[in-house]
Amino acid sequence: MSIELIDNKLSLLPDLPGCYIMKDKNDQIIYIGKAKNLKNRVRSYFRGTHDGKTARLVQDIRNFETIVTGSDKEALLLEVTLIQKHQPKYNIRLKRGTSYPYLKITNEKDPKLIITSEVVKDGAQYFGPYPDVYAASETQQLIQKIYPLRKCNGYQKRACLYYHIGQCIGPCDHEVPKEEYDKQIRKIRSFLNGNVHDIKRDLKQKMDEAAKEMNYESAAEFRDQIAYIEKTVEKQSIISNSFMPRDFFNFYMDKGWISIQVFFVRQATLIKRDATMFPCYDPPEEELMSFILQYYNNENNILPSEIYVPETVDKEVLAEAVEAKVINPKMGRKKELLDLTGKNSELALKEKFRLIEMNQRKTTGAIQELSQAMGLPYIERIESFDHSNIQGTNPVSAMISFKDGKPDKNNYRKYKIKTVVGSNEAATTQEVIRRRYSRLLKEGKLLPDLILMDGGKVQVNAAVDVLTNELSLDIPVAGMVKDNKHRTASLIFGENLEIVVLDPRSQAFHLVQRIQEEVHRFAITFHRNVRSKNSFTSKLDEVEGVGPKTKTKVLRHFKSMKRLKDADIEEIKKLGISETVAIRIKETLAEYQSN
Repeated sequence: MSIELIDNKLSLLPDLPGCYIMKDKNDQIIYIGKAKNLKNRVRSYFRGTHDGKTARLVQDIRNFETIVTGSDKEALLLEVTLIQKHQPKYNIRLKRGTSYPYLKITNEKDPKLIITSEVVKDGAQYFGPYPDVYAASETQQLIQKIYPLRKCNGYQKRACLYYHIGQCIGPCDHEVPKEEYDKQIRKIRSFLNGNVHDIKRDLKQKMDEAAKEMNYESAAEFRDQIAYIEKTVEKQSIISNSFMPRDFFNFYMDKGWISIQVFFVRQATLIKRDATMFPCYDPPEEELMSFILQYYNNENNILPSEIYVPETVDKEVLAEAVEAKVINPKMGRKKELLDLTGKNSELALKEKFRLIEMNQRKTTGAIQELSQAMGLPYIERIESFDHSNIQGTNPVSAMISFKDGKPDKNNYRKYKIKTVVGSNEAATTQEVIRRRYSRLLKEGKLLPDLILMDGGKVQVNAAVDVLTNELSLDIPVAGMVKDNKHRTASLIFGENLEIVVLDPRSQAFHLVQRIQEEVHRFAITFHRNVRSKNSFTSKLDEVEGVGPKTKTKVLRHFKSMKRLKDADIEEIKKLGISETVAIRIKETLAEYQSN
């Protein structure tokens, strides 16, 4: 993805919480993070300077995606889920481990409250998953202080210290009735299901009392306990109280396009999102139902226990078609999650339209501005030339083509200069202009609406001379005038080659700069390759015993002087070359390297 497209996407980021997904040049996920404000956080990666690991990460980023969530806590849980799934290389700390932590009340005569990463059908009660082991551990310790069960690992002959400090129910001291365990477990279940108001109130009161008595260490401990409760226990709309697998489908439609997103809830956690956009020809509700049917016909997508869709979708028809329970939630956390799915659909489609709009301003919009500035009709096709040589050696020229403001790489051309000796701008320009446009005339192909020369008056006059006097063509020719940084600052154009001033803030100005940079890059790369190949060939010509056939074999096999230098004698001999000639080749290249 180009820097310009990233800049466009950055300008469209929402001021909302969520997760961001960074990708490299191969579209592989390399980092996943969360943010209270996606716009501010994601922009920070592309603004200012960075060092260390952040600098390496930023250097690798070529694209990004975002997922909006309903709260900061939801962003945290989703971040953990995505990291566990994708294992990005830059998420070193979070990608360790294979599953989420749960709090578990064991199914035993004297049950315990433990932390586990495995959920199995063993009659135990599971609560979670939780964002991280540390927070779950703090919550476990808090519960053990308030609603203790058995804490020790085995049955001791006498009560342990935990019993005496109130953190164990005491089965080593006396027989604990099942009713007492059941009562304690009901309180724990209520607490872990989010009924934490009373406990938070008591903890805050203790925190304030400790602070008044200047017992700041105890006050800080109570403060941290409140924070852990808020982080791991309070209800969050992105988490369900049930482990039942659920899929949430929602859509957004505008300008004849529909955007559909699917949120997958598994093990009570949002673990995955799918997104798609396509032209919409039928009512969007029908398009959504058709999409869902096709979606589950794909063997990679397993039918869940419940499917949630907007209330405008006929759930009875859809349920019969997919043979699953379909629900139109009208309130509560499931409605909030469905709305969140729709919000992400809307943001994705709006971003697509805004990117298209920005791209049009930078392409066809820029062409319109340029045409107006030069007093020309709409300039659909632009061809630009640049020459390259070093002290007159290996002279080449390169031509690039732009159509409607975009590179048309199928029409890029390279020219080895045949008729000019040394450095001669005018003669080189005349040769390539003659070769290019006499061929287009001969083949009956379309001519450009504007020719841009990467040089001054000499090149423009030489091009006009060939076009007008030799080929009888009336194609406008302009020169790209450079500033002290060798970047296009303006154009020269017209009968008297007057300056065409372009506003540096205009899209036309930036388009001409892009053309100048691209044709210069293309010419320099071509010249470098030709110079390297010619050097390679000339050195082989000096070797006694290397004729045209042997030279062709070597060139085809090794392709570059470096690879031939690195090869040993045996590899060269495998081409059918005698040992004596192979040694001469290596000696000649060694002499060349030492010189």
